[in-house]
Order: sequence, then C-alpha cells, then structure tokens
Amino acid sequence: YIKFGQILSTRPDVVGDEMALQLRVLQDKLPPFSIAEAQKSIAEELGRPVDEVFSEFSDPVAAASIAQVHRARRADTGEEVAVKVLRPGIERAFQRDIDAFYFAADVIEFLSPASRRLRPRDVIEHFEGVVKGELDLRLESASASEFAANTVSDEGFQLPQVRWGLSGRRVMTMDWADGLPLGDNDALDAAGHDRRALGERVLQLFLSHALRDGFFHADMHQGNLKVHANGNIIAYDFGIMGHIDEYTRRVYAEILFGFIRRDYKRVAEVHFEAGYVPATQDVDEFARALRAVGEPIFGMDASHISMGRLLNYLFEVTERFGMETRTELILLQRTMVVVEGVARSLHPEVNIWEVAKPVVEDYIKVSIGPRAVLGDLAKTAKVLGRFGPRLPGLVEAALIRQSEVPDEVQPRRWMGRVAWLSSGVVLGGVISYLLAHGF
Repeated sequence: YIKFGQILSTRPDVVGDEMALQLRVLQDKLPPFSIAEAQKSIAEELGRPVDEVFSEFSDPVAAASIAQVHRARRADTGEEVAVKVLRPGIERAFQRDIDAFYFAADVIEFLSPASRRLRPRDVIEHFEGVVKGELDLRLESASASEFAANTVSDEGFQLPQVRWGLSGRRVMTMDWADGLPLGDNDALDAAGHDRRALGERVLQLFLSHALRDGFFHADMHQGNLKVHANGNIIAYDFGIMGHIDEYTRRVYAEILFGFIRRDYKRVAEVHFEAGYVPATQDVDEFARALRAVGEPIFGMDASHISMGRLLNYLFEVTERFGMETRTELILLQRTMVVVEGVARSLHPEVNIWEVAKPVVEDYIKVSIGPRAVLGDLAKTAKVLGRFGPRLPGLVEAALIRQSEVPDEVQPRRWMGRVAWLSSGVVLGGVISYLLAHGF
C-alpha cells in the first residue's frame, strides 16, 4: 500500500496537487523505530558496538516502509556517512502482507475470469521477488556498485559510494549525499537551479540507463533524489532496480521511437512481433487504436495533457485487444510513470516525447541497423566457438535419437535442421575469421 501511495505521490496530474503533496509523506517521513533498536541491529550485524564504529550517530533523518537512515561519522576516518537499517520484524510483516495479496489475486481471478489476462497472481509474484531483494541490503549494495560502474561517465549525475566494510544483510553504509531534495521546488529556486533542465535530465537519465545499460533505478521518486550544489542529480536507495534484456530494450525503443515519429503502424507491428498482442488480432485496427492514444498528445501543451484519461484509454485498448500483463515490463512501465511525474512536478510543461527523442534516436542508431547485425553475428560466432568441440557429439546423439523414431516425416525435417546447423557453423567460422583479421 505504501509503494502504491509513493507512485501516486509523483502524479499530481492524476490525483491532484494537494493529494500528491500529502502522499509524499510516504516517501521518507514514516514513523521511525527507536535509535536503540537501530544501534542494536548495527552492532549485531557488524560484530562491534556502534560507539567503536561511529563517533557520531544521529536520530533517524529519513524513514520509509522497509528501512530508515541515520547520519553518522566514521570513528576511523571522520567521514560523514549514511547508515541504512532495516526495520525490526519487517520480513515477517512483509510475508503477512504478501500472503494477503496472493489471496486477493486468487479471489479476483475466480470471481472475474476476464481479469486473468492481467495475470494478477504473476504480478504479485513479481512484486514479491522485487521487495525480497530490498530485504537483503547486501544485494542493494551490489546493485549500487553495478549502477555506479555503469553511470560513472554520465554528465550531471552522481552516486554515493558504498562502504562495504560497514555493510551487511541488515545494514548498509554509504557516503553522505549533500544536496537539496528534488521535491523542494522553493529551495531549488532559491539556490538558482533550473527546474525545467532538472526535470528533463531526470527523464533522459532514466531512458539512457534503461536502454543503454538495461539496468535502471526503479524507485526514482523525489524521496530518493537530491540536487548537489553543482547542479548534479544525486540518486540513492537502490533497493529496487530494474533489469531488461537486450531484445526487450530494442522492442521498447522501437515502440517509443514509433510514437515519437507518429508511425503507429510500426508501433502496432512491433507489438505483434514481440508477442504482446495475440496474433489473432488485426494489426491495422490496433494501429488505429494506438493513433487515438498518441495523437492527442502531440501539439498539445504538456500541462493540459490528462494522464488520468490517457491511462484509462490505454487500459481500454489493452482489454479490447486481449493484451496480457508482461511481468518483465512492470518495473519499466511503473518507473516511466513515476519519472514523468517527477519531471512534471519540477516543471509542468516538460513533455516526455520531446525529451525522449534524442536518447531514443541515439539508441536506435547503435542497436538497430547494419552495425547491430554484425554485432549480433559476432556474438553468435563466439557462442558457436565455445560449443564447437561439443557439436559433433550433440549432432551424433540427436541423430541416434532421431533414428529411433519411426516417422517418415522426421528424417526430412531433421536433414533440414542439420543443414541449418551446418550453415550456422560455417557462417560463424567465416565471421570469426573476418573479425580475427580486422575486417
């Protein structure tokens, strides 16, 4: 419930300005647990009393649904750090809630067969996996480290460094991030920051991380973002990170690019090619439905676009064409909604399509085209090279199994497969040779 409220807190265009402002309490201002409990948990995790590790240790400076954060000073170096501590008993509380969600999903599927296309139980299972990752801060530390390595060269973006020696399963220590909360517009104005530029950068950073790296911060609400005095955006709290494979990234980029170019026929075709829409549906009819979604956005001032009405119509379209929920895209879609809300809370006229265009175009140039095809063939050649010594044995074993099946059609079908396999091996060898000789 808290996670859902956090999402709505980023969408004043859906719930209204006053409600969105009130819901921001859920981002980092929930009731904290006692400092004594936090220190006990830290001592048990690190195997040392807190006084030996930190010369200063503050009251909670932020408290969310799963953990809270304390400002501290290291006793050995004098550096200021942020110490994140899980709430006591959070694992049991979460399991109770998730069991209730599973029960609700089963009831919904039983009472409403039409809801099965939304796969409510699969959605809950996906959500459970995501949040269980938040309950082990060692995994969050690893995510922060990987994210930092991916984004080290990103202009206008920085991350606090993880202190592994002072982190464990229930405790995570990072450098203290100095900056203004991204949700405090008055403070940002007083400091002279360009809020429109910040909003556009948030959107472009998210798209760049999702498309370029396939690994993105999936909880980018205002409570997890600050603005440094130099104008850099600082992200923290890496408990929920999204991952999408290379194929899905290309599909996502083509869909976005199609909308940007207003090529709804291509957007529809991509949905069918990826299996997002049943093949029994009509691609032209789907393209017309997408046009009804996209056209009202273009040429309209962003501040007048009703995201509530848009989401409602999108839901009608998915129901009409029998589209099922894609659990692998849930975090991506959720974060897209949150990030756009954050950007528009900084400046109401930020338009996601205009901001996304250069990022998506750059990705399309690199990932879809002759260069990308050569890269894919090179990867295929490497895989064939690794399995090369085993190919004769695999072919022989398959032929033996095939000879045991008395089906006249099977040998002809198998010869075709052998021919394709042989062609692949030869092609892989040729590509490997060309790459090795600099062609």
